[in-house]
Amino acid sequence: MNKPVAVKTRTSGTSYSFEGKNLKTEQIVRGEIIAKTEAEARAKLTRRQIRVISISKVKKSRQKKISQADITVFTRQLSTMMKSGLPMMQAFDIAAKGHANPSMTSMLINIRNEVEQGHALADSFAKYPKYFDRFYCNLVRAGETGGVLESILDKLSIYKEKTQSIKKKVRGALTYPIAVIVVAIVLVFVMMMYVLPSFGKVYQEMGVPLPGLTQMMMDISDFFVAYGVYMIILTIGGVIGFFKWLQKSEDLQKRIDYMLLKLPIFGPIIRKAAIARWSRTTATLFAAGVPMVEVLDSVSGATGNIRYEEATRDIRSKVNQGISLTSSMQATELFPNMVIQMAMIGEESGSLDDMLNKAAEFYEEDVDTAVSQLSSLMEPIIMVVLGLIVGVILVAMYLPLFNIGNAVG
Repeated sequence: MNKPVAVKTRTSGTSYSFEGKNLKTEQIVRGEIIAKTEAEARAKLTRRQIRVISISKVKKSRQKKISQADITVFTRQLSTMMKSGLPMMQAFDIAAKGHANPSMTSMLINIRNEVEQGHALADSFAKYPKYFDRFYCNLVRAGETGGVLESILDKLSIYKEKTQSIKKKVRGALTYPIAVIVVAIVLVFVMMMYVLPSFGKVYQEMGVPLPGLTQMMMDISDFFVAYGVYMIILTIGGVIGFFKWLQKSEDLQKRIDYMLLKLPIFGPIIRKAAIARWSRTTATLFAAGVPMVEVLDSVSGATGNIRYEEATRDIRSKVNQGISLTSSMQATELFPNMVIQMAMIGEESGSLDDMLNKAAEFYEEDVDTAVSQLSSLMEPIIMVVLGLIVGVILVAMYLPLFNIGNAVG
């Protein structure tokens, strides 16, 4: 008996699960096909010379969001399998069927079917700009044109792994203090709204005179009790509103990105991470044979900071006018002298991609070190500040009891 073969084809519509017999190979095939109706699904399978044995509508499952981590893993898988000699269609099948995210599986099968119908791989990726940006598609297109797709996918997977690592480290450096601050705020709210009022009632019943610090804390507690719920609602609403405004307002995004670069502790880390991404992206595209003007066009949105995005557009405009890359970079006043000097050596020696890769590696290591040092520094500082806040509140609560003890003594 022939071994069943799984087949999936995706376009748009309702998903149908089927079992049939491939009239060409005489094999039993099972899989999924998307069509508007069951009749259309049967017709599609007939055109593919599959005689339907059974077919049924697939129950919809909750779709998971596709992350950049999913894209990074897929790129590495596709690169590894193609370098091992597997045909691209087979590599796509393996990557799709082996993925834990159904949304990713569906997208990969759609792309595979597009390629199977004669479309270029880069054009098929370009139909999903949310996941495969211009940089990704330009690299794949360069690999297809030059016949070095396996090598390009390897470079692309290294690039995405490096940039994902940098982003995680920077986010980690920013997330920890924010999380602790949020916990501190919640703790203060709980103490002000529930703990201090209980002590206040006890002292009122005892008729104990309250010291100045305790009275001040009690007044603040009364304010929290009266308006705390409104403050919580306003805070949550304000945070949600701010992020929605940030998503829609390019001017606000620009101001935030400018401000982030000027922060005393986090600013240098964000700047180094942006330079590392800029250098890595430029080197990867240039090594693939993409013309410099097109390289800079793709790089502009890859730094993760609008200030560097605008600077890259200025560099692109000047390079297009015949000005050298290093002179254009120097004019922006955003790149350290070391990066400019390495780019200059690379231009003169014809090894720009190697020099920029070395610059990227240097700044990636620098970011790693800076984030580690920042985490080590922030932990004791935040704990001391949190301890002082809680300590002042506790002293204020128990100070009247100390005064009573001293008076009795």
